[in-house]
Amino acid sequence: MITLFGIIGLVVVSISIWVKKEKRQDLFFILGGLFLLVHSIGIKSWIFSILQIVFIVSALIEFLKLRRRRN
Repeated sequence: MITLFGIIGLVVVSISIWVKKEKRQDLFFILGGLFLLVHSIGIKSWIFSILQIVFIVSALIEFLKLRRRRN
């Protein structure tokens, strides 16, 4: 079951590379990162968990910046 979270996360992050709109791309990065975070916690890879948290926070900050700029 944990492996499924990893696969979904990898697919979502991979798809996000082809998304043209930055806001939507960041949402895909956040969603894929969350799935990969669940996977990394499930396999007890703490370094990967920390890296995923940094990735998610970075994508979230970028998303919020874009949201503020367009309003």
